[in-house]
Amino acid sequence: MRTVLVTGLGGAGRTTVSAATALAGARGGHRTLLISADAVPGFPTDTEPTQVTDALWSVRIDSGAHFRSELLTLQDQLSGVLDLLGGNRMDGEELTELPGSAELALLHCLRRAAQGDWARAGYDLLVVDLPPLREALAVLALPEQLRRYLRRLLPQERQAARALRPMLAQLAGVPMPAQRLYEAAARRDAELAGVQALIEDRATTLRLVAEPGPAAGDALRTARTGLALHGLRVDALVANRVLPRHSSDPWFAALAAQQEKCLDHWHEERPAEALPLRLPHLGRDPQGPGDLTGLVDDEPALIPDGRDGGRADDPWWIEEAGAPEGPDGADGILVWCLRLPGAVKKDLQLVRRGSELLLTVGPFHRIVPLESALRRCTVSGAALTDGVLRVRFTPDPALWPRTS
Repeated sequence: MRTVLVTGLGGAGRTTVSAATALAGARGGHRTLLISADAVPGFPTDTEPTQVTDALWSVRIDSGAHFRSELLTLQDQLSGVLDLLGGNRMDGEELTELPGSAELALLHCLRRAAQGDWARAGYDLLVVDLPPLREALAVLALPEQLRRYLRRLLPQERQAARALRPMLAQLAGVPMPAQRLYEAAARRDAELAGVQALIEDRATTLRLVAEPGPAAGDALRTARTGLALHGLRVDALVANRVLPRHSSDPWFAALAAQQEKCLDHWHEERPAEALPLRLPHLGRDPQGPGDLTGLVDDEPALIPDGRDGGRADDPWWIEEAGAPEGPDGADGILVWCLRLPGAVKKDLQLVRRGSELLLTVGPFHRIVPLESALRRCTVSGAALTDGVLRVRFTPDPALWPRTS
């Protein structure tokens, strides 16, 4: 299945471009599913796949219903502990969704599309209307982060032996964590792994939406850094609401000239394979599939092609700064490298924590596991040069294996 993730700047028309992309894919002969948290004019608002055209289905994410369902299920699973503590069970009607529920509902829909009941429908193309760019990057990083939390909180290799749990429960006077707790954690990990695999699949691409203008240019330059940090590449930059080049009205002509100047800058900054696609300004918000069809006719390149490129191969790599012969060799220094186009030194923070690197670049954050060789080294320096972060690792004599 081909997956297109659509995000961009706030208010740039992400939902419109998502729907137009899905419609373009369906017109190209692909069985297409559109997932969106926002209502699309003229599209059904059902929370299960509902047919829009012969080859297009759509789903609306209901984060409130998902939150209530998940919390009631968790309440049932913890009923024994809650009864022991004298807790009062809650009804679905009194539950109000909390911040973060929208992101979890989106991951739930991605899981169903990747390996659940929706996947069995045999869709060729999945189009996902994501939140604005910064929130979208946080959502795409969430499966990897949640799996890390599960491994830290409930490590499988440190489970108490099943035979000891009844005895430990008698000694402690309270029930010990049941095996079903670890089984539930394993199920969650498998579900998150499916979503992470969908995000990292080579058949998944990211599509950026922006309205041409000075502010958009600055935001997109910042976005390049965040995308590189997470190892993501863009298959298309969509310039939305582009005004006609020629107008007799001086006011509109000035706005159009400003947009054209911005688009020229985007052409210079981006590689040839990701030149901006242009969607015209309709003079109003799209009213339904008819208006979306007009956008597709104006920009046939909206149809997703079969190119790979959602995730970069090896976003980081290791170079040798000396013969790695151990601590007694010449230098033995290894250099861990990561491309961060647009990164600024003052916005960069780097922390080594055990076998991980904690990277913060402006508003973006990621925890990167280190290769086994680097875990036996200490950090001896770091530098940001020409858009590449280089971290120097020196072998630790206490950890590096000695040669005879």
